[in-house]
Amino acid sequence: MKIHEYQAKEILKSYGVPVPKGRVAETPEEAGRIAKEIGTETFVVKAQIHAGGRGKGGGIRVVHSAREAQNAAKKILGMTLVTHQTGPAGRIVRKVLIEEGVEIEEELYLGVVVDRSKACPVIMASREGGVEIERVAGESPEKIVKEWISPVTGFRPFHPNKIGFGLGLNLGQVGKMRGILSGLYKSFIEKDCLLAEINPLVLTKGGDLIALDAKMNFDDNGLFRRKEIAALRDLNEEDPLEIEASKYNLNYIKLDGNVGCMVNGAGLAMATMDIIKVTGAAPANFLDVGGGATVEMVKNGFEILMSDKDVKAVLINIFGGILRCDTLAVGVTEAVSEVKVKVPVVVRLEGTNVEEGRRILRDSGLNFIIAQGMKEAAEKVVEALKA
Repeated sequence: MKIHEYQAKEILKSYGVPVPKGRVAETPEEAGRIAKEIGTETFVVKAQIHAGGRGKGGGIRVVHSAREAQNAAKKILGMTLVTHQTGPAGRIVRKVLIEEGVEIEEELYLGVVVDRSKACPVIMASREGGVEIERVAGESPEKIVKEWISPVTGFRPFHPNKIGFGLGLNLGQVGKMRGILSGLYKSFIEKDCLLAEINPLVLTKGGDLIALDAKMNFDDNGLFRRKEIAALRDLNEEDPLEIEASKYNLNYIKLDGNVGCMVNGAGLAMATMDIIKVTGAAPANFLDVGGGATVEMVKNGFEILMSDKDVKAVLINIFGGILRCDTLAVGVTEAVSEVKVKVPVVVRLEGTNVEEGRRILRDSGLNFIIAQGMKEAAEKVVEALKA
């Protein structure tokens, strides 16, 4: 789950990380009032959407009075902001963050993620702040300082020292870095984060370190014990079909292709999308109904696929284990019978009760295209699209 910048900053602030003075506004008038209350000479008006690259899209503006802040908010609120992370459709801006301006001397990067290859969190830092860390890693990996934190011993005082001196900071700056790193790491652990990032962490002309931007992503599996985090969810920032799928415990992600995919198992889903691409089409979604899917879950998943106007054909690829092939066949036939399906449906079944599943499909009276293998299934989907 993702949250907005202003929400991430509130969390970091509660852990002692210094952030600029500011508040969020939903109207231009409210933005003007907040700027007056802040009372500085310079303000930054920042669009609040779940995507980076806002400045390049016109979603961040520096102004010099409360009236200018109000006018900037008027231009940003309601706009469809398109960035490299939103896709061409963009996102509608419903909130703006009004903050005091900061005199920047240098921009740094600071982040914590889970390193799955080492089964522990890793702190990453760089003096190349203000840009995507992926770009730094690709172009200048030597500029990234990394420190892995053992789950057994946890965060220790020497960790920020190694990070700070590794960045080439002076003794005073390293001292200020200790509290920020400690707060960032503690919030990462205690809030069940997958990512906690400050980009940029700015060194001001006055010598302070301030989190000028913040990003936090959370593990959905931990939300049951983090009610305060779950309450921060903004459904306006999520795809409606993904929201609908989450109601039925289905793993669904919207993509930009034309072949709807229904698969059981994330690995098989990835392989299915790959073979669709190789064969000459493009997946419209990632839909994993899971190993323990019921007839009802299969029906709901299929209805979600049919709700996507971009889907011109469907490929169902099931390896029956816990989810038996006959269970899948019953769910699909019931769904197709109830939903007006005007696109070809290719089905590939293997595993438990596969013959019974194929019989149910053949005897349903519905126009299923049955394939014997993944390659054949993908080829039949492409043929159906061309037809």
